[in-house]
Amino acid sequence: MKFAIGFFLATLPALAQTNVGGFSSLLDGTSNSPPEQFQRPTNLGPTIVQEAEQMRAVCINGRRSICGKVLKILPDGLVIESGYTNLLRKPLDRSWLIPGTVTASRAPNLVEANTPGTICAGQVVLTELPKSRRTKVKIYDYVVLEGYPAGQYTYTSIGTLQRTVRRFSASLETAVKLNLQAGENKMPAHAVEVK
Repeated sequence: MKFAIGFFLATLPALAQTNVGGFSSLLDGTSNSPPEQFQRPTNLGPTIVQEAEQMRAVCINGRRSICGKVLKILPDGLVIESGYTNLLRKPLDRSWLIPGTVTASRAPNLVEANTPGTICAGQVVLTELPKSRRTKVKIYDYVVLEGYPAGQYTYTSIGTLQRTVRRFSASLETAVKLNLQAGENKMPAHAVEVK
């Protein structure tokens, strides 16, 4: 009996070093099996960095010139009636925020083109505004900014009436982040596809 226990204790370290079942070989990437059985798939799709770069390109190509009247102030942005092209005149082009006392009107029959930087038409929500220390944005002020598509936004316009409009961000990074967070595999509204 002492001999059997001694033999068992003497062979225990050798048993511990033996690769039984291949579990440790899966962890360290080695195996006695043929190599093709443990190869990693090469077609995992785009990485997060590649997806972000693709979305960034889509946002840049989908950018719009938003020049319009502030209709509503939201906690995270402004509802803007865009299409006031005469706000692009001098000397109004010095600031992104123009007081509501300025005379401006919407361009009649404005049709929004599908090219980068074109004038945006219709109601939109604009987020990530530049900081202004001098004045605060008020209803019926005017805004002239470049905006990047950031999906859609639903807000309450009057009473309980819900309205969904295109959302733009004055920050490219925020637009990319919002689109990636939405998890949409489709391009934002009115974006030009990059080929």
